[in-house]
Amino acid sequence: MDKKLKIGVLASGRGTNLQAMIDGIQRGELSAEIAIVISDNRDAMALERARKANIPTVYVKPGKKSEFEREVINILEENNAELIVLAGFMRILSPNFVNHFPLKIINIHPSLLPSFPGLEAQRQAIEYGVKITGCTVHFVNEMVDAGPIILQEAVPVYDDDTVESLSDRILEKEHKILVEAVRIFSENKLKVIGRRVFIDKTGSDKCL
Repeated sequence: MDKKLKIGVLASGRGTNLQAMIDGIQRGELSAEIAIVISDNRDAMALERARKANIPTVYVKPGKKSEFEREVINILEENNAELIVLAGFMRILSPNFVNHFPLKIINIHPSLLPSFPGLEAQRQAIEYGVKITGCTVHFVNEMVDAGPIILQEAVPVYDDDTVESLSDRILEKEHKILVEAVRIFSENKLKVIGRRVFIDKTGSDKCL
């Protein structure tokens, strides 16, 4: 039997992207196991979604950044996490944290990076007047929303869009490409050269 990729998920809110991964695993689309879900929000719906799927959860109380991150790192290592997925995690990770897991942390962002990084990307897109936006799965590096891009999906912006309506359409695509990105990572099909991420069709190359 193939070894399943162990995933650690960091989440702060509703956890819909976490649910997409749970559903992907249950459908057999992902050869992976969510080993732990960690949240900085005791009341995060993500924790409840994990518990319903019998996934271990931990709430880590926010405090001094270095101490908070050290505790999260310890939990991830104790659970042998091989990939860390930021699924609506509302904290910026320090360079120390990122460098502890090089090319092992991925994030989902609701825009076509490098356009509209940071908070309220959907509002930024509407106010800027773009006709196309979307979502991006990328590796996390020391800069905010600036790591090598793994997958992107475009979403049209309609004249009557609100932040909510646009967010809902983008979220549907987020669920799709996050599961796909985790799948290709788990199958060792990603190769990173500089800023570029290549998907290897043979699966012979691992992340570099």
